[in-house]
Amino acid sequence: MSSTAIIMMLVAMLVIWGGLGLAVMNLMRSTPPTPDEIRRDL
Repeated sequence: MSSTAIIMMLVAMLVIWGGLGLAVMNLMRSTPPTPDEIRRDL
């Protein structure tokens, strides 16, 4: 693999894993929904 391909692969991996990490952090920080909110969404 060329150095350009390796750099592009690393950038793509950082974007994907970074997005996953941010999504998990957002889920951990949010409060669980109340039963009324769950029933309303269904």
